[in-house]
Amino acid sequence: MPNTTGHAWLVGAGPGDPGLLTLAGREALQQADAVLYDALVGPELLRFARPGAELIPVGKRAGAHAMPQEEITRLLVDLTAAGRRVVRLKGGDPYVFGRGGEEALALREAGLPFTVVPGVTSAVAVPAAAGIPVTHRGLATRFTVLTGSEHTGEAPADLPGPSAAGTLVILMGAAALPVLVERLLAAGWDPATPAASIANGTLPTQQAVTAPLAGIAEAAAGLPTPLITVVGPVAALAERLGPGRFGPLAGRTVVVTRSRSQASQLSEALRALGAAVVEAPAIRIELHPERLIADERAASRWDWVIFTSQNAVAAMFAALEAAGRDARAFGGTAIAAVGEATAEALRARGIRADFLPSRATSASLAAQLPRVAGARVYLPISSLAGPDLEDALRQRGAHVERADAYDTVPEALAPETLARVQAADAVTFTSASTARFLRAALGEAELPPSVRLVSIGPATSAAVRACFGRLDAEAAEPSLPSLAAAVLEALA
Repeated sequence: MPNTTGHAWLVGAGPGDPGLLTLAGREALQQADAVLYDALVGPELLRFARPGAELIPVGKRAGAHAMPQEEITRLLVDLTAAGRRVVRLKGGDPYVFGRGGEEALALREAGLPFTVVPGVTSAVAVPAAAGIPVTHRGLATRFTVLTGSEHTGEAPADLPGPSAAGTLVILMGAAALPVLVERLLAAGWDPATPAASIANGTLPTQQAVTAPLAGIAEAAAGLPTPLITVVGPVAALAERLGPGRFGPLAGRTVVVTRSRSQASQLSEALRALGAAVVEAPAIRIELHPERLIADERAASRWDWVIFTSQNAVAAMFAALEAAGRDARAFGGTAIAAVGEATAEALRARGIRADFLPSRATSASLAAQLPRVAGARVYLPISSLAGPDLEDALRQRGAHVERADAYDTVPEALAPETLARVQAADAVTFTSASTARFLRAALGEAELPPSVRLVSIGPATSAAVRACFGRLDAEAAEPSLPSLAAAVLEALA
C-alpha cells in the first residue's frame, strides 16, 4: 500500500548558531516524530523538536562516524516508509557537501514524499561571522567552495588557481591543510596570499587565525575541528572587520540557566547586546494541573488567586483546559500577579490582574495586597517555594490554600555544555533553583573567578552566594531586562 502519512524533511541546520536555523526548519522539527541529527548539530537546535520526538544521533565528524552513510539512508527510508514524520537534520545546507542529494534520491526511488529545507551554508556564514565577506568590490567577484577531503579520504589533487577560484573556501580541511597548501602553491597561488582558518564558526567558542597562505597550516594547527579555511585577498578583511557580532557585549559569552521553555526572552535580550549566548538549562519545569482546583468551585471558593510566576499561570490554565473551562471560571475572584511578566502571561489568557505590587517580589506582594484580613487566598505555586509568602499573608489575617502547581527539577547538562559554562564570561541566574541545580551539575568543578555571577533578585542572590561563595551583580529590579542590564554592568 502507498505511504499516506509518512514524510521526510531534509533540513539544513545552518552553521551552528541556533539563531541561523530557518523558520521552515523549525516548523519541520516541531512536527517530526523522529529526528536523525549529525554531530555538528548543537543541542540548542534539538530543543525545537516536538516533545516526545525520538532523537537519533547519527554522528559524522571526521574520523568518528556513529553510523555509516548507507545505514543512515536506510534508516531514513525505513522510518518514513513506516508512516512516520522524519527530519534529517544536517549541518549547514543539506546539498552542500552534506550528502543530502544521495538521501533525497533514496527517498525518491522508494516512492516516499520528502521536502528539502535549505540551510544557511557554512561556506558563506562562517567567514562572515569572522569578518570575511567572500565577495568584495575590488577584491573578489566570485568564490569557489571545495571540500578538503574527498570521498576517498584524500585531499583533492586538482585545485583551481587564483584567477579561476576568486575567493577559495575550503570546508572540512583541518587534517589535509598542509597538503592543500602545498597543492595550492603548485597551482599558482602566491605564498603571501591572505588566508584565514575558522573553528567552531558562529558559535560562542569560535576561534580564527589569519596568516599568509604559506603559513596558514602552521597557524591553524592548534584549532579544533570543524575547520573552514578561506584563501584570497578578502581574508585580510578579518583584521579590519573583526567578528560579525556588534554591541557592548560583542565578544563576550553569557550563560542562561533558565529552563529551555523560558530561555528565549533573556537569550534574545543578551544577543541584542552583542553577546554570544550559551543556553545551559539547569532546571526543567513539570506542570501539575491535576493538583489544582478548576471546577465550579473556582468562581466562589476564594477572594484572591495569587500567581507568583508564569509557570503557575500555565499550570492553572492547563487545569482549566482539562476541565473544559476558560478564564470565566474565576467569576468575580480577584487576581494578583507578582510582576509584569506574570501579568503579561495572564493577559495572554484573557485576564487583567487586579493587583501588582510596586516591586516584583513575594515580600512586596504579601505586604501590599489589599483587603487581606479574613480573605480566602488560593496560591498555586512551585513545590520548591518556601512558606514565606503564605506565612506573611496569614500574619495579615488571610486564610491561605496552597497548591503545588509545578515541580522544578534538575536538567542533565552534557559535559561539553558544562565546559562552555566554565569558559564563559558571565552566568545568569533567574531563581534559587537554577543556582542550586547548576552547582550540583558541576560536581566538584568550580567556576573560575573570571566568570561573573549575575542574579535576578535578592532570594536568588542568597542562593548564588550559598552555592558559589560569591556574587558579582544583582539586577536593580527582578525582571529580565534588568538582569540583562546587570550583565552589561558586570562585564563593562
